[in-house]
Amino acid sequence: MTAYRTALTSAHVTAILFGLTGIFGALIHASASVITFGRAAFAMLALAVFALLQGRALLRGLNRKKLVIYFVSGLMLAAHWVTFFIAIKVGGVAVATLGFASFPAFITLLDMAVFRDRPHLAESLLLLLVTLGLVLVTPSFELANHGTVGLLWGIASGLSFALLAMTNRRATDGRNGVQVVFWQNTTVALITTPFAAFDLVELGPMDWTHLAILGVLCTAVSQALFVKSLKGLNARSAGMIISLEPVYAIACAWWLFHEAPSYRMLAGAALIVLAIVLSAQGKAHAAQPAT
Repeated sequence: MTAYRTALTSAHVTAILFGLTGIFGALIHASASVITFGRAAFAMLALAVFALLQGRALLRGLNRKKLVIYFVSGLMLAAHWVTFFIAIKVGGVAVATLGFASFPAFITLLDMAVFRDRPHLAESLLLLLVTLGLVLVTPSFELANHGTVGLLWGIASGLSFALLAMTNRRATDGRNGVQVVFWQNTTVALITTPFAAFDLVELGPMDWTHLAILGVLCTAVSQALFVKSLKGLNARSAGMIISLEPVYAIACAWWLFHEAPSYRMLAGAALIVLAIVLSAQGKAHAAQPAT
């Protein structure tokens, strides 16, 4: 029972930390590429320290095939983070998070496209719920609306995350999660360096502090907690708890930034979260944590 409670607590803390990602993205006064670089760099350093303390070799078993896979998945992770933080800057935390939360629908569509699977009733219901949810969340059907543009960037973030999740699920063996995440973050840091290097000097002390928290707590620690939760919970249960991420993100944005969601947005959010819960019940593909 103690192990179960510890795992349950770890899963909920992970969901909260994932939800805080958008909050720190809004607090940091920098471009999406700078935030992405800082997050990856701090996460990379934290994971290196963790691997050293745990005696885990980050170079063991590396070969050309693995490096290519890590690089490709790192590209997708960079695209996911950059589009997500653009969505935060343009549309706000709630809209960006809900746009990103469309990723289970994209995973279903990609499975259908790649493996030619015909959608089952549950998958059709998931697609319907996400679609209806996004329609309700959309502030306006005009591109002149910042909220709508932010939602589109959030949806792009969900698509790139779906591609990342499929790559990790199909191409990695899962035996050394720390190694996978370390090299993915290293790739992200290297890719974004040219776009962020000259703007780093403009960051203030609080921005650096927020970047460190984002990289260490909301990325490296949350990854470790998620893996720890899977020792006492099955992937389905852990995935259902992680699906509360948009709820935590919206609640925090409401409290900190007074981003009060409309009843229509709340209804759309409820449909999207329901779709994520149904997806977590139907599939145990939660091996790749969320934002």
